[in-house]
Amino acid sequence: MKSHFFHLMPYKYLPEDFSRKYRSVWVDVPSTLYDPVKGHEIYNEYLDELEYADQAGFDGICVNEHHSNAYGLMPSPNLILAALARRTHRAALVVLGDSLALYNPPIRVAEEMAMLDVISGGRLVAGFPLGSSMDTNFAYGQTPATLREKYREAHDLVIRAWTTPEPFTFNGKYTQLRYVNVWPRPIQKPHPPVWIPGTGSVETWEWAARHDYGYAFLSTSDTGRRSAA
Repeated sequence: MKSHFFHLMPYKYLPEDFSRKYRSVWVDVPSTLYDPVKGHEIYNEYLDELEYADQAGFDGICVNEHHSNAYGLMPSPNLILAALARRTHRAALVVLGDSLALYNPPIRVAEEMAMLDVISGGRLVAGFPLGSSMDTNFAYGQTPATLREKYREAHDLVIRAWTTPEPFTFNGKYTQLRYVNVWPRPIQKPHPPVWIPGTGSVETWEWAARHDYGYAFLSTSDTGRRSAA
């Protein structure tokens, strides 16, 4: 059995009457409630906790991507892992993950994750969530009807970029690139392990199983079964 330390990095200085005055910590919560000076304090506090998890012997340290919320202050989990790659030494660096359909072009994910794998000496675990509706549809304006198709095309581009040794042309429905030529390339071959975070969609289960990927089930209640992820 392996143990992983997962951090959402929530904003912990919301007012005491928050639940009475605001309907949610997501999407439309006023950013005026955020104090950047306190944000500096808690980012460093949370990074210290993740570094300690590595020192304490956890097999992996995990971060994820969320937008427009006080629930998780990591719009770019790759930045957090970049800070951790040089300050940790043994734990896997698990990004749960990069919401592929939000990146234009998604080759950016292949490049940044390859950098993280190289800097960390081959410790990256690549997580590719479809993404919550709050992040993908509301905050980033993606069309629900095409989100899954766009996500799968982006996934195919990233995996092909990691595993094809020569430059190639990619002519997808959502992304067209004359030259795909990732520098640097990941240490792990044929590519870093891929995990698919989700909250219970049968369609995502089937897709992960077809690709022989690990599925990371994230749920705190039965409402997760109705999620797009």
